[in-house]
This record gives sequence, C-alpha cells and structure tokens, in this order.
Amino acid sequence: MPFPYYDRLKAHDQATYRRSDGVTAVELPDPGKLHPLVEDLRRALEVEERRSVEEAAGRLCLALARQLGLPPIALEVLAVRPRSGGGELHGLYTRGARHSPRIQLWMRTARHLRVVAFRTFLRTLLHEMGHHIDYEHLRLSESFHTEGFFRRESSLFRQLVPEAPGGNEPRVSDDPGRPVRK
Repeated sequence: MPFPYYDRLKAHDQATYRRSDGVTAVELPDPGKLHPLVEDLRRALEVEERRSVEEAAGRLCLALARQLGLPPIALEVLAVRPRSGGGELHGLYTRGARHSPRIQLWMRTARHLRVVAFRTFLRTLLHEMGHHIDYEHLRLSESFHTEGFFRRESSLFRQLVPEAPGGNEPRVSDDPGRPVRK
C-alpha cells in the first residue's frame, strides 16, 4: 500500500485493510425487490419531511440487512448536518458492546438547509451500511475506507439504481475527504 496512513497501521490492521481492499462487490440476492423501497426513499426526500425519510430509509436498511443475512440495524434521520471546520457530517455508523449498531443520517445541508439530493442521501446510507457489512458480513475487525470499501458501496448503488453510470462513479482513496476518478 502506497499510503502513509497504511504504513502507520499495526500488522493486524494492515492485514484487515488488505482483506477489505480485496473485496470489491457485494452481490444482493434479489436487488429488484428493493427497487420499490428505493423509489419510496426518493419520494420521501421530495416531500422533505424528516419522519417520512426516516421511515423509508429504515425500511430500505432493514430489507438490505435481510437480503444479506445481517442483523437488523437501527436507523435515525436527523434534520441539519452538523458542521465542523472540515465540512459537514453526512452520516455516522456506531456500534458498541452496550448498544446495537446504529446509523444516523442527516437530510439537510448545514449551509443552505436544503434537502440532500437523492443520490447523495442514498450513497451516504449505503456508505454507513457498508460499515455494518464489514463487521457483520465480512467479519472484519475494523472497517477501513479502502478502495475496496468504496467499490462495494458503488456495487450496491448500481444494483439499487441500475440506470446509474457504471464507469463514472466517483471513488475515494484512503483519504475520505478527497474524491478521485477511476
């Protein structure tokens, strides 16, 4: 791995990183069954009502978990993205010994308070779901932002939104804040 970040990892974490990087797709058994749930999410975002978005995103998340044989995950949609000096937080995956895994997503931009675009919101949901997949499906001890991680996210997106352009999806290197083209 050519990244200084990788060089700072312990040997065990480097092995986990390489394993994550080597898995480039997650195949859904029946993505067509999820398409109506994706459309429900699109419509909920258009209505701009937080509770509707949370319900639609929760149904999609639960159905994804079921198709992949994963334990269910709690999902919460919050209103306005938190801001920091580095930008806005889009989503957050948390897990711990005392609580079930949980995804939090924000549906409005911090600066203009606009509802997030559908594709951006769905990608964020799939990104956070990707961490759940890493721990529960791939049984990784850590969930790193590897190239493989972002390819898995894109593979899920292409299955859920089949008209998405295949070769032009942005990916991210080991620096999650810097998108690059393939």
